[in-house]
Amino acid sequence: MSERSSGAFLVGLEFEGTGAHPYSWRREDSRAEDLFTPSYWVDLVTAADRGGVDLAFLPDSFGLQSEGGHAVRGRLEAVATAARLSAVTSRIGLIPTATVTHTEPFHISKAVASIDYSSAGRAGWQVAVSDTAEQAALFGRKAVQAPESAWEEASEAIEVVSRLWDSWEDDAEIRDAASGRFIDRDKLHYIDFEGKNFSVKGPSITPRSPQGQPLIAVDASRPEARDLAVARGDLIRISATDLGEAKATAKLVHSSAAALGRSVRVLLDVDVLLGADRGAADDALAELEEWAGAPYTPHSLFYRGDSAGLTALLREIGGLAGIDGVVLRPLALAAAVEKIATDVVRTLNPRPSIAPTLRERLGFELPVNQFA
Repeated sequence: MSERSSGAFLVGLEFEGTGAHPYSWRREDSRAEDLFTPSYWVDLVTAADRGGVDLAFLPDSFGLQSEGGHAVRGRLEAVATAARLSAVTSRIGLIPTATVTHTEPFHISKAVASIDYSSAGRAGWQVAVSDTAEQAALFGRKAVQAPESAWEEASEAIEVVSRLWDSWEDDAEIRDAASGRFIDRDKLHYIDFEGKNFSVKGPSITPRSPQGQPLIAVDASRPEARDLAVARGDLIRISATDLGEAKATAKLVHSSAAALGRSVRVLLDVDVLLGADRGAADDALAELEEWAGAPYTPHSLFYRGDSAGLTALLREIGGLAGIDGVVLRPLALAAAVEKIATDVVRTLNPRPSIAPTLRERLGFELPVNQFA
């Protein structure tokens, strides 16, 4: 694999229900009966943690899944799930999705900062927006927004959250029993943000967390999100139908970020269906497609086959300039996590980094407080 300033090639896993395929719940090994229990999430994410997987992405949305009449329905809230997982994992980065469109950035800032505390510096936040009338009606606060407007609002929300994370200086807590002063009030700062969508005075009620600024992830596969990803994201997810497209997209993202004086990590999404061999994986896909009554449309690059073949593919991707890692999206989650962690990740990276925070492990500097 090519050398990178950020260290080893990164492997993330997306923990989407019973899998990225909406009919994966019908498989005998899906554990669908456990989907809304803590044991399901604890078992899968701790297996990934033990195996050296770098990042656990926890998708979320305000809307129910919409694929077909008999697809899986319902989801747990991602930020709360990440908080539960922070207590039982030791290394893996926890990246829940939090949608900004109908959520106050003040709430997001303290929720993610709290996970950063409970995980000892392993929290991130994947930014998402809501641009459907059905989801707007769930809140009744405002009309549905066009995608461009929603992502413009998301940029403001990230700015507010970033300022709130810095509104306490690192040494604001003095805990001076003799004088009775718990905090140095001069080291708490109003953020005084006034924008088109938000007006937030601050400061936060949560002290600055171990990473200072938890990492921000953005899915740049949507055109409306690309400018924000480059300007605001630390972890930028891309999709591509082949390695040539992936390499070109990663190069564009890095060059655009560099023009803004920013360093980012580009992660390629890869849909995965594991089997004993390619034939077994094809049979498993055919079963899923029969249940769905439609062929599966991959989100990005699609791998079908055994663990050794996936390892070889990731080595090939790791040799491409500009791609810093992958986010694997198993179509059948419960059947894949242990195999990916044990057979793939440990082969690729038998001595994973144990840097104290996720930010440091991924090669990002600890940020200076903007108010200090």
